[in-house]
Amino acid sequence: MPHSKIAIYPGSFDPITYGHLDIIQRSLKIFKHVIVAVARNSQKNALFDIDERVELIKSVLKDEPRVSVDTFTGLLIDYVASKQAHVIIRGLRAISDFEYEFQIAQMNSTIGHDIETLFMMTSVQYGYLSSSIVREVCSLGGTVDSFVPQEVKQAMQQKYQSKKSLL
Repeated sequence: MPHSKIAIYPGSFDPITYGHLDIIQRSLKIFKHVIVAVARNSQKNALFDIDERVELIKSVLKDEPRVSVDTFTGLLIDYVASKQAHVIIRGLRAISDFEYEFQIAQMNSTIGHDIETLFMMTSVQYGYLSSSIVREVCSLGGTVDSFVPQEVKQAMQQKYQSKKSLL
């Protein structure tokens, strides 16, 4: 396998959480550059549209020059190859994550022989954290300060306030 200085961290990031940011920061200890690749997944009922997610991620990571943010459609393997990367980073929280991610990694390995998947266990303090849980807590008026950066919290609160005003 070719040496890789670039890693791709794909996901929906709806919204980006401290768990995601932890994986990104730890990945930068291994790779010179990390591309946060936001998936254009029309099957998910997203809180933020793709452009809003990209802007939030860029805002949160504005002081990290070794991270770029992009979007992709289609097969992740094709996207990774187009960026001349050879590593996909995936964060794992629990055994249930591993089962699904292992299947995807095996499929990707079959299709893209030169591309490896690097699984990173989440840090202990973020083991329970997911974007869907954060969305639910915020939608019910709970505090999300320990889950997401301030600008993400504010954007989420604005989204839920505008949804309530439409009702």
